[in-house]
Amino acid sequence: MRADAQRNYDRLLAEARQAFIVHGTDASLEDIARHAGVGIGTLYRHFPDRYALMNAVFEQEVELLTAGAEELLTADSPTDALVRWLRMVAVHSTMYRGLSAAIMAADEAKMVACKLPLRAAGGALLERAQRAGEVRADATIADLLKLTNAIVLVAEKDPERQAIFDRLMTLALDGLRTPAGVAEAMGVAEATAQA
Repeated sequence: MRADAQRNYDRLLAEARQAFIVHGTDASLEDIARHAGVGIGTLYRHFPDRYALMNAVFEQEVELLTAGAEELLTADSPTDALVRWLRMVAVHSTMYRGLSAAIMAADEAKMVACKLPLRAAGGALLERAQRAGEVRADATIADLLKLTNAIVLVAEKDPERQAIFDRLMTLALDGLRTPAGVAEAMGVAEATAQA
């Protein structure tokens, strides 16, 4: 890519990230281009549609989430590692109003740069928790990511956002545990309370 094209690309990404934080993922593409100092045609040359722009904006953050999953693969409790990672995904999604809705509405071909790495990273954590017998065998990472995004969507619409987010995430993630996983979690909680 030529130096001027790279500068335009970088400015578009920076402006899009800021616009998505402030206005949500349905921010005006024309406004993003204008704030980047380029025409809308330049934006479309780099990013043929809104989903291509979102994939590019979130690629770096997805890399951080996948790196976080890799670190959690060595955690003592496989289920706690999975739960911590799903909360990291949710916190990322809450930074950008509308991101969860966009991901859930997008078909498989539209958010590939976000969906595939997250499914692979989270899938490894889920499989580890399932092998340990702590998480239901019928759970899939696609289901868990949809559930996480649905909870973020509900929280976006609620003025007591953090409280409802925490409550719903806890209910959903506790429902993943097998009876052995529940017993393990309760044992950890009791040990922590006695310490």
